[in-house]
Amino acid sequence: MNDFQLQIKKVTLHKLFMKLKSPFETSFGLFKDREFFVIEVEDETGEIGFGESVAFALPLYNEETNKTVKHVLEDFLIPLAMDKPIHHPDELSERFKTIKRNYMAKSAIEGAIWDLYAKRRQQTLAETIGGVKKEIEVGISIGIQDSIEELLKIVDGYVKQGYKRMKIKIKPGRDYELIRKVREKFPNISIMVDANSAYTLDDFSIFAKLDTLDLMMIEQPLAHDDIIDHAKLQAKINTPICLDESIHSLEDAKKAIELGSCKIINIKVGRVGGITEAKKIHDYCQKHGIDVWCGGMLESGIGRAHNVAISTLAQFTLPGDTAGSSRYWEEDIVDPEIEVRNGVISVQDSPGIGHKLKRSLLESLRTEMFVIQNKKMREAKR
Repeated sequence: MNDFQLQIKKVTLHKLFMKLKSPFETSFGLFKDREFFVIEVEDETGEIGFGESVAFALPLYNEETNKTVKHVLEDFLIPLAMDKPIHHPDELSERFKTIKRNYMAKSAIEGAIWDLYAKRRQQTLAETIGGVKKEIEVGISIGIQDSIEELLKIVDGYVKQGYKRMKIKIKPGRDYELIRKVREKFPNISIMVDANSAYTLDDFSIFAKLDTLDLMMIEQPLAHDDIIDHAKLQAKINTPICLDESIHSLEDAKKAIELGSCKIINIKVGRVGGITEAKKIHDYCQKHGIDVWCGGMLESGIGRAHNVAISTLAQFTLPGDTAGSSRYWEEDIVDPEIEVRNGVISVQDSPGIGHKLKRSLLESLRTEMFVIQNKKMREAKR
């Protein structure tokens, strides 16, 4: 019987605006900055945990936006989290079941509570969730470039920095020839491509050509909600298909694996609703021999630290997208910043996510702040 419990006293939503060091282009848009929420949760002891929402300002990746995240957190998820004491963060997924989808909002508050729970237990978040690694290998995600020459220059720079895998974004008209030239110049590096749902089965000739380039994987080539056509495509090519946007839950993963829609799954904590669901998907993939890795969403150091923690689980066998803070930000909001050395991130040994918040920097980047108090606790003290 678990006699541990925590009661949430206050939740603060910090809306931040951070400029990227350089633009990042995918098949669904060009990003020059990030607007997002940092979630700060305080319990009755005064301990604090941090989470991060990975939703964008526009519904480009999925249906969620910063506005919907704020609405769902304030009006539904935070009241449910505050309703009664929490013995273990796994309980939250059950409490949140009545709220359909809104996975990024769920993950944001759940992540903060996982951090808080680990700190109360005086454990690292990685230890708390069952991680087994002290360091993780990471790759780099490279957006669509203006020219092949620029792409080759960027890849060369990251190879010299020791990154273990290159993920290159593609879209129709910017695919095979581009990747072929990268492979010609770098015959021995690990390369994968990410289409972000930009193609259909009518584009099979492109995939047949990509299939000749010895790629680690082709990530989410077809529709964001598809598993049927992906199974048809995977049956025709040898290169592993990796599903990203199509997988929102353990049930999605089960169906995709049974159908043969993929050989690899990208587990993004925000996309699947939090660490609890991410662990379930990881465990199922481990049982069925499906490799997994952790994708990125242009996170600040808080979300990045959560990604490091989940990547310490045993079946995260492939390098993830958790590049160092300096890849995206002039200055990150955590101390120490996430640092990559020779393609590896060492897991911090301090409790929780292992990184302190740079409070003054957060305040300088904050555009709005919302504080939600636990009314039941205040009334009980009267």
